[in-house]
Amino acid sequence: MEIYLDNAATTAPDPEVIDAILPFLTTHYANPSSVHGAGRKAKDAIDAARHTVAGLLGALPEEIYFTAGATEGINLLLSGAIQAYDLSHVVTSRIEHKAVLQTLKRHEKEGDIEISFVKLDERGNIDLYHLENLLRANPRTLIALMHGNNEIGNLTDIHAVGVLAQRYSAVFFTDTTQTMGKVRFDLREAAIDFLVGSAHKFHGPKGAGFMYIDQKHRLKPLIYGGGQERGQRGGTENVPGVVGLAKALEVSYRNLDESQAKISKLKQYLVSKLSIAGIEGICYNGESKSIENSVANVLSVSFPCLSAGSIVTELDRAGIAVSGGSACSGGGASHVMQALACEANKENVRFSFSKFNTFDELDRVVDIIVSIYESDSEVASNKAWSSIASWTWADSMAAEQASFNKI
Repeated sequence: MEIYLDNAATTAPDPEVIDAILPFLTTHYANPSSVHGAGRKAKDAIDAARHTVAGLLGALPEEIYFTAGATEGINLLLSGAIQAYDLSHVVTSRIEHKAVLQTLKRHEKEGDIEISFVKLDERGNIDLYHLENLLRANPRTLIALMHGNNEIGNLTDIHAVGVLAQRYSAVFFTDTTQTMGKVRFDLREAAIDFLVGSAHKFHGPKGAGFMYIDQKHRLKPLIYGGGQERGQRGGTENVPGVVGLAKALEVSYRNLDESQAKISKLKQYLVSKLSIAGIEGICYNGESKSIENSVANVLSVSFPCLSAGSIVTELDRAGIAVSGGSACSGGGASHVMQALACEANKENVRFSFSKFNTFDELDRVVDIIVSIYESDSEVASNKAWSSIASWTWADSMAAEQASFNKI
């Protein structure tokens, strides 16, 4: 039986999404830039999707731009804002997605900006007082802070950050890749200048994402050719992907309270089952154990190292998909874990849930984890006994040789 618990990486497309996409792969496949009737039908589908996304987020349709995914959107927005407004200072954190950090470091290397890293507490929470001090000392600042962390699930108070951004005339970008479709947004009430989302994180298709750009901003495009997306992002639109993205967000919002309540219970259930299992040395990374302070679907657990091998690998062999990283074998922890006050020599496993997971699956997962540690204990015990036996034999032979030499 295969169990999929890597939904923070990607999710299964919702059946309604697949149904919405199929006609645009089989029948309505025309180029939306074409002037004929078939092209207009494809163009109408994009416009309808734009209105759907905007309506769900409390934005204007002209503030929504479709992309190939969140990574593209992050690059377009950060580079576009730095260039359009000649920004020389950026505040970010050390636990942002690499798409943010690598984009900013490239601009820093080229001499465009100076980067300041806001302080984090030992659980990875943003120090808002330090953020305010950085903004006070650095006019014309771009803030780049994610809403929900992809590894540890921590939620940033983006409303509080938005208030500070307004107070100090900063520009605020937030990466909502992990929270879009899981948290309700009302961009009429939030002081957010830019954000991104990616369809495959909320049961939509891969290769489809979007940017929100507050209407007061005008950025220079980084992708030219064709004038699509009102000149902001050239290239023929991915019509099936855009249609699927809008349907996925619509389905997510329609059932958001119900599905998030279930997912929160799945997280709590796994925590309780791991506690009952009695595996010594387990701890939880960041705020992932908290229902209030983290994304509902992410639970990051540090497990004691196995005497040999990896828990993630052993779970994979048992048909269970999770993600993680290990410092057990010298591989090193991720940049997110390195930024936290985590115990060394632990294996970090991220379990991430969706509305399609069940409590029975979690029972199975915990049973397998327990069996992995039981088997590991037997292996370690056998190794220890073998080592003792070997030492005893060698010691005995040495004693006999010493005794022989005396004769």
